[in-house]
Amino acid sequence: MKEVILKTFNEALQQTDKPMQYEEINDDAVLLETGLDSLGFAILVALLEEELDIDPFQIMDTPVYPRTFGEFVSIYESCNAS
Repeated sequence: MKEVILKTFNEALQQTDKPMQYEEINDDAVLLETGLDSLGFAILVALLEEELDIDPFQIMDTPVYPRTFGEFVSIYESCNAS
């Protein structure tokens, strides 16, 4: 799951004209410091929905806003496991 999210993360960076690409992102990396802005995260979630056929943010009972890359991945992993 983490590899799919990382690949899609890089695709979202590219689509928002950000110059950086990641080979790896530390789980503790703060999302706001990774280069994606709010539009980039919207694109990332939309791309992941196309790739994985899930949008965990649409099915959450209580909204969760991940602060780190690890938290973001964990949300998708827990959604995929259920």
